[in-house]
Amino acid sequence: MFIGEYKHNLDSKGRLAIPVKFRSLLKKGAVVTRGLDNCLFLYPKEQWKEIAKKLANLPISQAKARAFSRLMLAGAMDVDFDNQGRITLPEYLRKFAGLGKKTVVAGLYDRLEIWDDNKWDKYKQGTESKSAEIAEALGNLGI
Repeated sequence: MFIGEYKHNLDSKGRLAIPVKFRSLLKKGAVVTRGLDNCLFLYPKEQWKEIAKKLANLPISQAKARAFSRLMLAGAMDVDFDNQGRITLPEYLRKFAGLGKKTVVAGLYDRLEIWDDNKWDKYKQGTESKSAEIAEALGNLGI
């Protein structure tokens, strides 16, 4: 399970250190792709296979289903760890997420999200200020 929030620097070659506590969960491989809210999603390869299968089964006759599949699948890339526990994020994904040098790796149970530090702070402030409203809306889901 991925939980927690960690700040790391992205180097000039697009390499990002993944927190040590998460590396064992990703030792069988990982996939990074475009996420939602202008971040990147990093999945363990086994989890990604399940998600990719669901995406591939979306109805191609529906424009929104096609668009979402393209967003997630065409943007996906296998990533490997170097000896220092870093992955290399492709330039097109760094550009998509607007990643600068300072990044945040956030654990969200079954995936990691990779954010530009400033964008993460703005996003967090916005959701924290609406936390009661969000919680009330989720009450219907049994949370």
